[in-house]
Amino acid sequence: MRRGLLLLLWLSGDVLLFIGAYAIAYFLRVGFLISTDFPIAPYLQTVIIVTPLWLGVLLSLRTFALTRIQTSIRNILYIFYAAVMGMALFSLAFYFTQGTFFSRLMLIYAGTLSFIGTLLWHIAFDQWQRKLLRGKRPAYPLLVIGVNREAERMITLLNEKQSVFKPVAILDSRGTSEKELAGVPVKGKLNKLEEVIKQDRITHILQCADLEHTLNLLTVCREHGLTYLLLPSVLGIIQGDEKVESIEGQPVTMVSQKSSFFGLF
Repeated sequence: MRRGLLLLLWLSGDVLLFIGAYAIAYFLRVGFLISTDFPIAPYLQTVIIVTPLWLGVLLSLRTFALTRIQTSIRNILYIFYAAVMGMALFSLAFYFTQGTFFSRLMLIYAGTLSFIGTLLWHIAFDQWQRKLLRGKRPAYPLLVIGVNREAERMITLLNEKQSVFKPVAILDSRGTSEKELAGVPVKGKLNKLEEVIKQDRITHILQCADLEHTLNLLTVCREHGLTYLLLPSVLGIIQGDEKVESIEGQPVTMVSQKSSFFGLF
């Protein structure tokens, strides 16, 4: 529920920024007077018509995903692509609805402002959202399975990056004398799995060890409606060699063996 409201606020901000960017571009080009040669009413009507389509482009690129790093090069390129698509959609919509030409410089102003405004808004909102979702009652409590270096590294990474997935408990199949790992309490063996899930209101389980318990963990996740996560290292995959691909529409995990380009054919 909390995530849904935040997403609605995020989308609303994008809509206002997109319309505002095009409105500012109009006044920058025409001047801060209402022009009779190029009236603002049909211009803004076209912007409003195009806005849902532009927002659909951002949604299709998964720009609002929880795990998306808004400052990454890929995400910046996605937002830039959406800004260019917004310009193209606006041009087509204005041409077909009004049938008159308009300033190309105004279009460049609008595209630039929408790109910069959207990027800054996404970065700022994402930082605020992460802090809110990691509060005293985290929206996505994470249960870590396994006590090892990979688990410690992952917990440290999630906390340093202020991830919305907040590690709140650790379980280990073999048992350990450790009371905590990277500041997260170790609550015993896997026989306490059901108890910890209910007590800490777990929404995600991250398996960092104990491959032999994978089927049991998957079954528990299905029964409780939890999201199951698995580190590639549990399967013996070296991090960085794997990627998600699609073969004839079927998702698969591909592990690169650093073969030559021609070996793919």
